[in-house]
Parts: sequence; structure tokens; C-alpha cells
Amino acid sequence: MQSDPGGNHLSVYTPGRRGGTLTDRLVPAGGLLRDLAFSGGGALFIALSAQISIPLWFTPVPITGQTLAVLLVGATGGTRRGGAALLLYLGGGALGLGFFSPSGGPATYGYLGGFLAAALLVGYLAERGWDRSYRRSIAAMLAGNIVIYLVGLPWLGINVGLHVGATLGAGLTPFIPGDIVKLLLAAAVLPSAWRLLGPRR
Repeated sequence: MQSDPGGNHLSVYTPGRRGGTLTDRLVPAGGLLRDLAFSGGGALFIALSAQISIPLWFTPVPITGQTLAVLLVGATGGTRRGGAALLLYLGGGALGLGFFSPSGGPATYGYLGGFLAAALLVGYLAERGWDRSYRRSIAAMLAGNIVIYLVGLPWLGINVGLHVGATLGAGLTPFIPGDIVKLLLAAAVLPSAWRLLGPRR
């Protein structure tokens, strides 16, 4: 803790130390029940976002709302809860519950693996305070997006039999504008929520 010139106490984040996420702040008690509720709710949120799906005629990869949902779930839940939410989402989809995008297919399954990796990474960064400033939030969300493509693009290229340039044209380039919008939206929501909550007393 430190005080500003007016004598108000401000919570201080120490880089490298594990901090709380928005879920920890909003629901400080609850333990396992809270974690299970978040993971289940996060999985359903991602599943619902996957139904926002716009197929494109030149690529098997549709435009969906999943990326934004994955980033928000990872950041608000942290590595453990966010990772559990993604595992529930992937498990539900594998069991045929209709969690996945109706416009997707086997060629897009690499992105699903990227979602899990992205949620873990963004959750890790959020636990260390990266979601509390706009600049760091943008960096965290950008890192999450990069991870999604690092996993998704090779799988797409191998399954469809595309060379590197064609893979980028089918699985990356058309989605950059939308991903930038979703990235900035997620990066704006998180620090704003922390500011609305105010310093911990």
C-alpha cells in the first residue's frame, strides 16, 4: 500500500507476484463452488459466442465471436479457472453438444487448441496485473491472439494442403481487422472494470 498526496490508500501491484483476477475481486469468497460456476459459465459463454459464425467463401475458417470470449474468460478467470473453462468447452464440443461453430470443420480444429493456450497465457498475465492498465491489456490480448494463430495456422495448412502464403491468406489476413477490434474491446473492458471497482479497502 501507498498513499497519494491526498492521503488516499492505493493498491499497488508488484510485477512478478501473483495477484488476483477480476473474478477474485468480485467474488472473494466461494472457493471451489465459485471456481466451478465460473468454469461452467465460461464454457457456455464461449459456446454461445461460437454460434456467431459467418462463413467465408474462400476459406474454411469462419468469422466467429470466439476469440473475444476466449480472451475475456482467460483474463477474468486466470490460468486455473480459464483453463478449466476451455477444457469444458472443448470436451462438450467433442461430445457433440453443439459447442463448436456450425461453420467450422476439421481444418479449423487447430484454432481450438490455440484457444486453450491463449486462455492460459492471458490468464497468467492477468494474474500478474496485466489487465489493470490499457497498454498492458493490449499487449496481453495481442499475445493471446498470436498464440491462437501459431497453433491454428499450421493445422489449417496441413489439413487443407496449402503452402505458407495460401495458409496466411486463408487463415490469418482476412481476420486481422476483426481481431484488432475484438482485441481493443477486450483490452478496454478489463482496466475499466478495475477502475470502476476502485482500490481494495
